[in-house]
Amino acid sequence: MTKTKAEIPMRTLVIETATAACSVALIDSGRVVAQAHEIVGRGHAERLIPMIAGLPGGGRAEHVLVDVGPGSFTGVRVGIAAARGLALGWGVQVTGYSSLPLVAAAAFRDGRDPDIHDIAIVMEGGHGEVFMQAFSVDLSPHAELASLKPEAARAAVGSLPAVGNGLRWLSDAPAGTETLPDAADAVLLPAALTALPARPIYGRAPDAKPSLPKPASAR
Repeated sequence: MTKTKAEIPMRTLVIETATAACSVALIDSGRVVAQAHEIVGRGHAERLIPMIAGLPGGGRAEHVLVDVGPGSFTGVRVGIAAARGLALGWGVQVTGYSSLPLVAAAAFRDGRDPDIHDIAIVMEGGHGEVFMQAFSVDLSPHAELASLKPEAARAAVGSLPAVGNGLRWLSDAPAGTETLPDAADAVLLPAALTALPARPIYGRAPDAKPSLPKPASAR
């Protein structure tokens, strides 16, 4: 199976808060030198900064890399706010990556079947939907990210092996692995996937919609 080459050359702090997991990692010259990973549910705001502070040198790095989603609206915003604040204070660059190719990269690394070259990532969304995207072993996507109802996601997954924390919504989908993203796995991502703008990828339209002005005749 083709392995994804690590392409993070400088000392980088990675922040991962897009799901129930909260994790941080220091990557230096393509190698993970320190990491921490906890399942916190909705406690990212309380745990993230202490976890960063517990890294060597208080997590200080030449670059900050943060998961920009899709995932938990609150979790994504907590991570991005912390990343931007640290980058501003340290005078360094901040960029983003997406949770779905990160999970795909880890799944391909951990896979035991060398004949599997494509995989579907299914992450829990909101309002009974899941975020779904399929990837090839080189992490090229088969299609755009989509937020789907379970029945549509099952059809989209088809016969592909599935990985992610949204599998419980797909009870009759092919057997898969429940998993959450881990900051340390950012070492598996190619450079192009770690250069996203540090702003949220929500994956679906916002719940609240702006109200339209009333026509003059109704005033």
